[in-house]
Amino acid sequence: MPQPQAVSVILRGGTEHVVDEAERALHDALRVVGVAIEDEKLVAGGGSPEVELALRLREYSSTLTGREQLAVSKFAEALEVIPRSLAENAGLDPINMLVEMRSQHEKGKKTAGLNVLSGKVMDMLKEGVVEPLRVKIQAIDSATEAATMILRIDDVLSSKSGAPGGMPPGGMPPGMGGMGGMEGMD
Repeated sequence: MPQPQAVSVILRGGTEHVVDEAERALHDALRVVGVAIEDEKLVAGGGSPEVELALRLREYSSTLTGREQLAVSKFAEALEVIPRSLAENAGLDPINMLVEMRSQHEKGKKTAGLNVLSGKVMDMLKEGVVEPLRVKIQAIDSATEAATMILRIDDVLSSKSGAPGGMPPGGMPPGMGGMGGMEGMD
């Protein structure tokens, strides 16, 4: 049977918004498949890369001290939001699932992840649950960049409010007069 060079997909929905969302989801899915075919580099899915990275980062953080140790430990914790969210979205207990996944990874089962259909922690490669490596790297990089930007903005705001000439205790810039007419309202 000959394989078609092109196919058409007809999307339908109750509202234009639903159709737009379905179109975006289909577009994203096709791009992920395209990346997987192009790169030929896959990782296990089901949250297993995040749990494995978190495990390794926690081990590494124990060799550090002070703020560096805390930062690496918190980064490891943040990575586990993915498997926790998978469990929650599948209607499973996220804490129990994460504990089970950690246990499997500590035993050396690096591809143990959450099978959301069965509700069990399983070998994701054997189950055929995979993701393109490039997509996984991009997701972690983007989340890290966003968190770093937020921390930088927080540092700038903190330094401005504590610096001489910054915001006075009332919270209004100099010359703005504060909340005029509010005197004596104790």
